[in-house]
Amino acid sequence: MSKCPVDHTKITAAVTNMNKFLELPWKPLYSQSGGSSSSNDSTLAYWSLAATVAFTVAVYAFEGHLDTRQKAAYQKTSFPKELEATVSKIDAEREKSTEKKEGESSKSLLEQLQDKFKSSQTYGLDKINFGMFASTYDTFESVAFLLLGFLPYLWDKSVELGAAYFNWTASDDEIKISLIFLGLVTVVGTITSLPFELYSTFNIEKKHGFNKQTLGLFFTDKIKSLFLTGLIGGPFIALLLKIIKMGGDYFYIYVWAFMFLFSAFMMTIVPVVIMPLFNKYEPLPDGDLKTRIYQLADRLSYPLKKLFVMDGSKRSSHSNAFMFGFGSNKRIGP
Repeated sequence: MSKCPVDHTKITAAVTNMNKFLELPWKPLYSQSGGSSSSNDSTLAYWSLAATVAFTVAVYAFEGHLDTRQKAAYQKTSFPKELEATVSKIDAEREKSTEKKEGESSKSLLEQLQDKFKSSQTYGLDKINFGMFASTYDTFESVAFLLLGFLPYLWDKSVELGAAYFNWTASDDEIKISLIFLGLVTVVGTITSLPFELYSTFNIEKKHGFNKQTLGLFFTDKIKSLFLTGLIGGPFIALLLKIIKMGGDYFYIYVWAFMFLFSAFMMTIVPVVIMPLFNKYEPLPDGDLKTRIYQLADRLSYPLKKLFVMDGSKRSSHSNAFMFGFGSNKRIGP
């Protein structure tokens, strides 16, 4: 009798290892050095790991269900009858009310929407398909990081870097070590998300005629964003951790006050300092459009102080307009 080519001992070992992995509580592959020695705390942490993974997968499944329903809507090829009836009424009212203005399209609103319906559906379908793929990867990455103990590993590496280059210790320089840790997390997140951002910008957006951005501008924006994250986010996190450490039993009150002041500060400096780093803003020239916008703001009691034109078209041909400002100093950047 010939010998069976399958090694049963290897199969048994593989099944045994799989059973051990699936047994609760779960333990990450890497455990943080210097952690709690209490067995009760360790057991709770391992159970929490399994619960976190289960919750992450459950959220992914729910969002996937919603995306699937939205995808089905994008796959429809016939113009919605309800929308057609509603827009037809609007066209009828417009024909009765006023004369056609100079520069206005000769087509009715319904005809314009019908012309754009197919391209809009195709664009939406491409975006939802890519979004579902990106969501699958994000979930896989999150679960993998949890099971591998990647964040505890990064923390220990942060401690090693702090000790090697600055003579910092985790006990005496916890806030400084935390900044190294968050820096590493930011770098990892930037690297893992970069392929998806590039594909979305230079494939999907370009395919549908929306992207106007060059690779040089894309990476320039990315570098500026990382610089601002370190320049503003670093001191913010350091102060926040300091407040938590010194706040005692009522630290949450001090954290709330700090967050409120920081939000007000950011709302003030973002329009005048940060946004001009990415786009050029010029006052809207005097004319009928400017007059009508100010009149609308007056009717709505919106304290509009300045009105700008932004060179957003150098990145995208999507229409865009936004309101920003704090208190009585409101601005509009179309």
